[in-house]
Amino acid sequence: MATARAERLVNLVLCLLSTRQYLTAARIRAIVPGYTDAATDEAFFRMFERDKSELRDLGVPLETGRSGAFDSVDGYRIARRDYELGDIDLEPDEAAAVALAGRLWDSPQLTGAAHGALLKLRAAGVDVDQDVHVPVEPRVRATEPAFPPLLAASQTGRVVEFDYRRPSPVEVRTRTVEPWGVVCWRGRWYVVGHDRDRAATRCFRLSRIVGDVRTLGKPGAVTRPDDVDLLGFVARTQPSPQPPAPAKLWVAKGRGHGLRRRARVVGERELAGVPGDLLEIELNFPDSAAGWIAGFGPDAVVLEPEVLAKSVRERLLGALRGTGVVV
Repeated sequence: MATARAERLVNLVLCLLSTRQYLTAARIRAIVPGYTDAATDEAFFRMFERDKSELRDLGVPLETGRSGAFDSVDGYRIARRDYELGDIDLEPDEAAAVALAGRLWDSPQLTGAAHGALLKLRAAGVDVDQDVHVPVEPRVRATEPAFPPLLAASQTGRVVEFDYRRPSPVEVRTRTVEPWGVVCWRGRWYVVGHDRDRAATRCFRLSRIVGDVRTLGKPGAVTRPDDVDLLGFVARTQPSPQPPAPAKLWVAKGRGHGLRRRARVVGERELAGVPGDLLEIELNFPDSAAGWIAGFGPDAVVLEPEVLAKSVRERLLGALRGTGVVV
């Protein structure tokens, strides 16, 4: 996503989320930075329609209505009750994803821009909710390396090719996809489109894309179907939550506090001469937990089950190969 477009979308979210009024398109054009670049009314409305569609695809709930009985034109706002999350209990991998997203979306360089946008809204007479806290910054591009090229390809209608790692069995295959859009579902990013290799609609998790995304052909070659629901498709195709799976780990003394908070100490043991504790833990998502556990390096060793231990070892070996270390 181009920087100017990303900043305009952030400004639009700040505007619609920070007001209790319904703002008409004309009012939005006058007060949201980025829309003044439109040379004509027609160019503005095309830009605004694309931005609304983009926000809806990303799961932002736009609300349409009128603030008063004398208003003759519909306006827009974001209902905070639909946008904000209630109390939640995150799994370890989900908490890690939220922490990462918080670092990516909150940058000192653009916090000032967000504050300036709110000041501009107040100066324009918009009823801004002073209590709203929106640390949203246009750094979505850093969420996953594959995010920018896939989003750009879906916007320009270009075919893409990438290497994709399947979790079970562990293998990497090349996929050729006509991308329709990129969406976030339960803290993970997916690209949805037509898989030419399978001749069917498919979604791919961005974190499993290996290497660079390659574009093929000319822009405009891909047309997104009008009736496709990207989020709905991802939700329908993802596996249902499985019962928690027990695991036993060895963790070095005084280390792995993130693991210890979620586990129960059941004994002590030395491993290769290093003192440690035996932990039992319930894992709701063993596949993603493998990456989480591997992040503790030599301080944590999976003893049971063997499939989880093997998955952790594969991730550690892959990390070593990426550094050039011979294994």
